[in-house]
Amino acid sequence: MPLKEPSVPNVQILMTGLMLGESPRWHEDRLWFSDWGAQELVAVDLTGKREVMVRRVATLPSCIDWLPDGRLLIVSGRNGLLLRRELDRSLVTHADLTRLSDHAWNEIVVDGRGNAYINNIGFDFPDGEFATGIIALVTPDGSARQVADGVAFPNGMVVTPDNATLILAESYGKRLTAFDIAADGSLSNRRVWADLDGGYPDGICLDVENAVWYGDVPNKRCVRVLEGGEVLQTIDLTAAASLACSGAWTTEHCS
Repeated sequence: MPLKEPSVPNVQILMTGLMLGESPRWHEDRLWFSDWGAQELVAVDLTGKREVMVRRVATLPSCIDWLPDGRLLIVSGRNGLLLRRELDRSLVTHADLTRLSDHAWNEIVVDGRGNAYINNIGFDFPDGEFATGIIALVTPDGSARQVADGVAFPNGMVVTPDNATLILAESYGKRLTAFDIAADGSLSNRRVWADLDGGYPDGICLDVENAVWYGDVPNKRCVRVLEGGEVLQTIDLTAAASLACSGAWTTEHCS
């Protein structure tokens, strides 16, 4: 069956006044994201009604995802901690990542088993000399270990619904890279999922037809692509603001 192109007739502004919106996630009928500039975690519905969920959320980067039981994980990037927001809204440390890298931690994705994957860019961005980064696995008990290395500025990540594949945006590699996920969370069989032909993937999301949307800052666009690299759709933007995207069924949001 051929893939359908989702209907996105125009780009609408959901809200304004953000200092630096990042890590958008669709959760419980609202779009959640981190405003890195304001150091707030915000949820907004499709009418534009917003609520600040956490203030002074973490050190940057501060990306987010949920455990299967509904508790929120927050990357406190520069101090190497993965925080957990309990159901009573208190914050505790879920895992300490400092022994794995001295550099800032970046994006996170949680699979259906409760395993969290967090990546580290491997150098002091933006002024440091480039080096490749790593991916770490944090198991539900808070244990952390490295599961991949040699990735060129790792950024957005998604896990397929069957928990079998992790797809990673390598921003400096201009590609999406896939790994097989083992039962214990280990990654193997690294391969190019899509060569993006000059695209610079930042945040990504997987839609219901297993195509990936990626935000492309230098090219000011969001792009929908299939495994193998076929481009299905491009949404051009007026500013270099397409850091990340989040999927709600087949409706996409860029920030």
